[in-house]
Amino acid sequence: MLTPLSSVEMKGGFKRCLFKPADGHSEITWEVPRFDGWYNSLGQPRRGAIGAHLLRLVPAHYRDGVYQPVREPHLPNPRRLSRLLTRGPSGLPSTRNQTLLSVFFGYHITFEILDSRTPGCPPEFMNIRVPTGDPVFDPTSTGEVLLPFQRGPWDKESGQSPSNPRTQVNMVTAWIDGSSIYGPSTSWSDSLRSFSEGLLTSGSEWNMPKQGGGRNLMWSAADPSTGERGPQGLYELGNAWANENIFTAAEGIIWFRYHNYVASKLHVEHPGWSDEELFQNARKTVVATFQNIALYEWLPGYLGDRELPPYPGYQKFVDPGTSPEFQAAAIRFGITMAPPGVYMRNRACQFREVVNMDGSVSPALRLCNSFWKRQSPNVKTGQDIDDLLMGMASQIAEREDNIVVEDLRDYMHGPLRFSRTDLVAMTVQRGRDFGLGSYIEVRKALDLPSVKTFGDINPALNRTNPEVKTEACQLYNGDISKLELFPGGLLESLDGPGPVFAAIILDQFERIRNGDRFWFENKHNGLFTDEEIQAIRNTTFSDVLIAVTSAEATDLQHDVFFWKDGDPCPQPTQLTQSMLYPCTNATKVNYFDGSKAGFGIFIVVLFLFPVVSFLVACMVAYLRKYRYRKFQRRKAVSFLLHSEASEWQGHKKALHPVSVEVDEKRGLHVFDRSGSSLRYLFLGNQDYLDVHLSSDRHRKALLLKVPKEYDLVLLFDDESKRAAFVKRLQPVVTDIGQEIRVKEMREKQLLKEALTKEQRAQIVETFIRHAFSKVLEIEKCDAGDMSGVSHQKAREVLRCELTASEFADALCLKADSLFVESMFTLADKDGNGYLSFQEFLDVMVIFMKGSSEEKSKLMFSMNDIGGTGFLSKDEFARMLRSFIEISNGALSKSQAEDGIKAMMNAAGFEDREKISWEDFHFLLQDHEKELQFAQLNVKGWTKFFSKKILSDLCPYFSDFTPHVYVKPKREQYIRNPVRQKIQHFKRFIENYRRHIVCYMIISGITAGVTLERCYFFYCPLVSYILPRSPSCFPYMLLTVSRNLITLCRETFLNRYIPFDAAIDFHRHMAMAAIILSVFHSLGHVVNIYIFSISDLNILACLFPKVLANNGSEFPLKWSFWFFQTVPGMTGILLLFTFSFMYVFASHYFRRISFRGFWITHYLYVVVYTLTIIHGSFALLQEPRFYIYLIPPALLFLLDKLISLSRKKVEIPVVKAELLPSGVTHLKFKRPQGFMYRSGQWVRIACLMLGTDEYHPFTLTSAPHEETLSLHIRAVGPWTSQLRELYTEESLLELGAYPKLYLDGPFGEGHQEWIDFEVSVLVGGGIGVTPFASILKDLVFKSSIKSKIQCKKVYFIWVTRTQRQFEWVSDIIREVEEMDTQELVSVHTYITQVAEKFDLRTTMLYVCERHFQKVWNRSLFTGLRSVTHFGRPPFVSFFSSLQEVHPEVGKIGVFSCGPPGLTKNVEKACQQMNKRDQAHFMHHYENF
Repeated sequence: MLTPLSSVEMKGGFKRCLFKPADGHSEITWEVPRFDGWYNSLGQPRRGAIGAHLLRLVPAHYRDGVYQPVREPHLPNPRRLSRLLTRGPSGLPSTRNQTLLSVFFGYHITFEILDSRTPGCPPEFMNIRVPTGDPVFDPTSTGEVLLPFQRGPWDKESGQSPSNPRTQVNMVTAWIDGSSIYGPSTSWSDSLRSFSEGLLTSGSEWNMPKQGGGRNLMWSAADPSTGERGPQGLYELGNAWANENIFTAAEGIIWFRYHNYVASKLHVEHPGWSDEELFQNARKTVVATFQNIALYEWLPGYLGDRELPPYPGYQKFVDPGTSPEFQAAAIRFGITMAPPGVYMRNRACQFREVVNMDGSVSPALRLCNSFWKRQSPNVKTGQDIDDLLMGMASQIAEREDNIVVEDLRDYMHGPLRFSRTDLVAMTVQRGRDFGLGSYIEVRKALDLPSVKTFGDINPALNRTNPEVKTEACQLYNGDISKLELFPGGLLESLDGPGPVFAAIILDQFERIRNGDRFWFENKHNGLFTDEEIQAIRNTTFSDVLIAVTSAEATDLQHDVFFWKDGDPCPQPTQLTQSMLYPCTNATKVNYFDGSKAGFGIFIVVLFLFPVVSFLVACMVAYLRKYRYRKFQRRKAVSFLLHSEASEWQGHKKALHPVSVEVDEKRGLHVFDRSGSSLRYLFLGNQDYLDVHLSSDRHRKALLLKVPKEYDLVLLFDDESKRAAFVKRLQPVVTDIGQEIRVKEMREKQLLKEALTKEQRAQIVETFIRHAFSKVLEIEKCDAGDMSGVSHQKAREVLRCELTASEFADALCLKADSLFVESMFTLADKDGNGYLSFQEFLDVMVIFMKGSSEEKSKLMFSMNDIGGTGFLSKDEFARMLRSFIEISNGALSKSQAEDGIKAMMNAAGFEDREKISWEDFHFLLQDHEKELQFAQLNVKGWTKFFSKKILSDLCPYFSDFTPHVYVKPKREQYIRNPVRQKIQHFKRFIENYRRHIVCYMIISGITAGVTLERCYFFYCPLVSYILPRSPSCFPYMLLTVSRNLITLCRETFLNRYIPFDAAIDFHRHMAMAAIILSVFHSLGHVVNIYIFSISDLNILACLFPKVLANNGSEFPLKWSFWFFQTVPGMTGILLLFTFSFMYVFASHYFRRISFRGFWITHYLYVVVYTLTIIHGSFALLQEPRFYIYLIPPALLFLLDKLISLSRKKVEIPVVKAELLPSGVTHLKFKRPQGFMYRSGQWVRIACLMLGTDEYHPFTLTSAPHEETLSLHIRAVGPWTSQLRELYTEESLLELGAYPKLYLDGPFGEGHQEWIDFEVSVLVGGGIGVTPFASILKDLVFKSSIKSKIQCKKVYFIWVTRTQRQFEWVSDIIREVEEMDTQELVSVHTYITQVAEKFDLRTTMLYVCERHFQKVWNRSLFTGLRSVTHFGRPPFVSFFSSLQEVHPEVGKIGVFSCGPPGLTKNVEKACQQMNKRDQAHFMHHYENF
C-alpha cells in the first residue's frame, strides 16, 4: 500500500505528491499490467492488445464488399480533393488560443493508442495519381506522377467474403498504458531500461534518452530535406514514430524524464527497493499521470470543453478497440492546427532565432524541414529541448478549420522514391483503404441529425467561404451520399472538431477508460488508494513540465494547453509560411544507384565460372597429355638435329616446328621435334638448286624450290641460322657439280612464289580427276570443268608428274609397299622416277575398263621382274606378300608363310620352278567374277563423279557385300503411311515403356513439387517461383548405387525398372539439375536485383525472420544477399562446385583425365552439404530439402559402406602378361565369398598408382574359375602406367607384383544374356572382354549339362586386325573345340583392309577362301569361323534372325565397344523393332 508523502518540495516551490508503502517496504503485490495489452480484459484477453482488430462503428464499405477499395472514378482524386478543400492562408490563430503543446500532446496520445501506418503484408499499393500540371508535384505536366501509398496491416483471416470483409489491426495497444513511453512489448521495455535504480537508460546527457535507433525498434524513415537515413541520431523511446519530427520527440522526452524523475525520488525515499520495484512503482505512477492528463486535461480542451461523463467504474464488457473511423478520420483533425513553424524560447521569454540548412536564420523551426531529423543545429542538448517545450507552450496553434498548412499538405515526408507527399490526400486514401463508411452513414450511426445538401453541413462555413462548399459539391458530383468521412468532418469543423468527429473521439476515449481494468481510478485493481487517486487527479501537465525541465512555475502558464492574456511569454506574432525558410522540394532516389557496375561485374564473374572451370580442365588435360607423351617417349632414342626452323605450309596454317638434316647420300631429311620423319628430298637429280631468301622482316625466310613436288619454306629464328643452313648445303651441291642459285626478294613475294603442299594436292587431285574422266568418258561437269582455270594452271595439271609417295597415297598404301613398288615400276615407262599423265592413264585404263584376262596379265607383268614371261617361286611369293601387306598386319609372319605355301602348291610349284601367265590365270578362274569388277581403290575417287556413275557400278558391287545370312525374300505388306507411323509409335512405347514410366514418375514428382511451391509462394514476381525444384535432385545418388542396382537386378524389380539405363538416367538427371540450377540462379539474380530496388517494407514482408521493417525504406545492397547471407554464399560455392563437376564430367575431359573426373565428382559431398545449408537459413520457408535427401542418402550411404568394406582389402596378383596391342592380362586371387555372374564388372585401384583412383573393367574370367582375370588395354595415362608397372624391368625393381584394391562386382545388362533363348553378342576392339567371360561360362555350363534358357549365341567380333587381340582368338578357339552342341556361332569382321572390290583385296580374298577350303581354318584367325572384310551388316543379320528363329519372341542383343559401334547396333535394333516380329532388346556399354 502506497501512502502519499506529506509534500515533496519541487523547484519553484511547487508541491507534488509521491507515494510510498505504508510500512516502508515494497513487495509488488498488485498485478503488473503486460506491456503488450494482453489479459487486460480477463474475459477477452486479446481486447486492446497488439494486433487486435479495429472496431468498426459502421459496416465496411468496399467496392466488392470484401476488400477492394472504392477509388477513382467512383470517388474524387485524393490530391485534387486535398488542394480544393484544405487550401488556404496560414497564420490564422486558434479561436480558443490552443497552444502547440496541445497539438503535439494530441499527436503523442494518438501514437499511444493506435498505429496502422505500418505497411501491410503482403504489400498492396494504392498509389495516388497526381493531376496533370500540379504546381508542386507535377510542374512539368507529365501526367505520370504518383504519390506512393501502401495499404495498412490487416487480419489475414478476414477479407474472405462479404460476411467477413477485410479488418485492419492495431499494431500497438488500444489502452492508455504507457506503451508510447515504455514500448509495446517486454523486450522493447527492456531495451530502454538501465536495470539500475529503476531508471530508463540515458544518453549523452542524464536528462536525454540514448540515441541509435534501438535495434530496429524505432521507425527510422529518411529525412526528406537532406536524405539522411539510418538509426544514428534517433532517440530510443517507447513510441516507434516518436522521431517523426523533433516536436513529437520532445513529447516523448518529457515522459522519459518524468519516469526517471519519479524513480529517482522513490529511490531516495526507499533505498532498499530493488530495481524492479522502483521501475514498476514509477511506471504505474507515470502511466496514471499520463491517463489523467490525457482524458481530464487535454481532451476537454481539444474538443471545446466537451467532457467525458463521470467515471462509472470498470466495465468488463466494454471493448476499447480503436475504431477505423477514429484512426483514419476523426483524430486526424489535429493536422488542421499544425503551424508552419515552431518557436523556441528561454525562461527569460527571449525567442531564439534558429539556424537553417544553408546557415541563414529564421524566427522558428520550419515544420516541413523538421521531419526525421538526425542532426539539428538547433536541438542538440537537453536545454534545447526545454527551450522548444517552452516555445510550444507560448505559441498559439493554427485555427481549427478545414485549412491545412502547406508543410503537411504539399511537403509531408514521403518515401525515398518520392520524398514529399500530401498528408491530407494520404488520410483520404487511408479511409478508402480501411473501407470507411460515408459521412452520411456515420452521422446516422451516431444518431446525429441528417443533412440533405452540402450547404447543410456547416452553414457558417458557407457564409465565410462558400467556394469550399461549391468545390466539394462539384468533386462529388452533387451526391452528398458519396461524401467521405474525413472531408465531411473537415467541412463541418468550426472552432474545433465538428459534431461527428467530436462524437467519435469521445466514444473512443470513453470506451478506452471504461474498459481498462488497470485504469488509475479503478479502485478494485489494487493499484492506488483514494488518496493516491486524488493526488493523481490534481497533477497537471504543467506540473510534469516544471518537474522535468529547467522551467519554473512562473515560466509556464498553469494550463499549458491554452494561452490566455496575462500568461507568461506571449508569442511575438502568429507565424506564416512567408516568414520561414522555404520547404525543400521533393527528391527522387534510385535505390540501385552506385550498384550497377558492381552488380554487372559480379554477374559476369558468375557466368565466367564455367569458363574458368573449362580453362582449368584444359590445363589439367594438357598436363596429362604432356606427361603421357613424355611417358611414351621416355625410352625413345634422341638424335642430333643439325638445323632447327619452322616450316611454313600456307597463310592459314600454323607454323610447324621442324628439324632439317643433310645426310651423306645428298638427301635432305625433314623431321618433326619428336624425331619422326616428315619428308625426304633427294638433291642429286637436279642440275641446280633454286634457293630464294627474304630480304626484309629480319631476313628469316628461305624457299627451296623442289621440281615436280611442293616446295620447302623454312622460317629461321634469325639470319645467322639461315646462313648456316645455306652454308651446310654448299659442300653437298659442289661435290656433284651442282650449283646453288640464290635469289633475294621480299618475304611477301617469296611466300607467293612458293608451291604449298595444299596447292600441290589440288593439282594432283585435278590430275587424277581428269585421268578418270578420260578413262570413263565422263562429262566435264562430273570431272570438273577447267574452262575457268588459267592456262598456266592447266599446263601445271597436264605437265604434272606423280612421285612414288603421291602415287602410294592415291592408292591408300605406304610408299615402301611391294605392291606400290611393282605397280610404279611397271607404269613408269621412261624410268625417270615420276608418272606422267599418259603413264598414269595407261594403267588406269586396264584397271578400270579391262577384262579379267587383261587385269590378271597386268598383275602378272607387274611381278615378272625380268620380263621373261614366267613367274619364279620367289617372284610369285613376292606377289603374294604384296597382297598380304594390305591386311595391315592382320596376319602373323607364320600365317603369311602358311598362306603363301598353300597358294604355291595350288599353283603347281610342287613340280616346277616357274609358271606362265596361263597357269596364273587358271589359278584365278574360280574367282573370275570378282576379278572382273575389281579395280584400283584410288583415294577419294568416288567424290569426283556423279551419283549416276556410282549407281551403275553398285549392282555389281552388291553381290559381294559380306552378309552372315542372306535376307530372305518374302511378300511385304505395305501399310498406309499413317498406320505405319502409328505402328512405329506403338512399338516405340512397347520397347521403352519402362524408361518412359520412370521418366514420367521422376518428372511428375519434380513438376508436382515445383507447382506446389509455386502455389505456396504465389507472387507477381515470377522470379520467386523459379528457384524451387529440389525433389528429385537427391535421387541421382541411387543411379550410382552400384551395389543396390546389382542386388535389385536379381529381384522382380528388374522387370519394371531399366537398371541398364542407370547411368543414362544419371546423366539426364544431372543435365536436368544443371538446367534447373541455371534457372534457379537466374531467378535469384533477378530476385536480388528486385530486392535491391524494392522498399525495405516489401522485403520485410518476404523475409520477416531476416529483416525488420523499421521505416528506413532503403533496401540492403546486392552484395548483402550474395556475400552476407548463408544462401548467398552457399549458392556461389554451389555454382563454383557445379562448374568444376560438370566440366570435368564431360566426355572429352573424362577420357583425358579420369582422375580429374573422379576427384571432382567426389565433390558431391560438398554439393549436398552446401545444398542443405543453402536452404537451412529459411529465408522463405522452413527447410525441406532434407525430406527428399534422407531416403536416397541412407541407401547411398549403405551402398558406400558395402564398397568401403571391400575396397581396402589388398588383392595379390598371381599372374601378369603383357599382350600385344597394349593389352595387359592380370590374373589375381579371388576374394573369399566373391560371387559374380558372367558379364559383370569390377572397379580396381593399384596401390602403386594411388589408392583413391578406381577404374572400371569387365571381368574376363568365368564364374567357375578359381581366379579372377582382367584384360586391360593401355589407352590412357593410368592404364599405360599400370602396364609399365608389370614390365620385367619394373617387376625386377619391385620384387613382386603390385597389389590391387577391388570393389565389386557390379551388374550390367550383359549379365542377362542367359535370360534369352537367342542372344547376340557384339564386341568391338577391347569391348570383347565381357563376352570372353560369357563365352567361357556358356562352354562350362554346356559341358556340365546345366539347364539354361539360352539355346543359341551369335558372337560378332569386330576388330581392325585379329592380331590386336590374339587372346580372344584363344578363347574362341577353346569355345569351338568344346562346343559340341553348336550353341555358339562366331563371325569375325576385320575392318582394317581396303574395300573388297579393290584389286588388291580381291587377291587377298582369293588367298583366304583357298586357305579355308583346304584347311577348314581362317588364314587370318586360325578359327573355323568365317572371317569377313569390312563392317557387319546388322540390319540384314537381324532380319535373317527373325526368319531363322520365328518361334522366339525376344532376342537379346548385347554390345560393347566404341560409341559408333553401339550406335549402329541400336539403330539396327530400332529399325527391326518397328516390325511385328521378334523384339530385339539391346543392352550396351561404351568405353
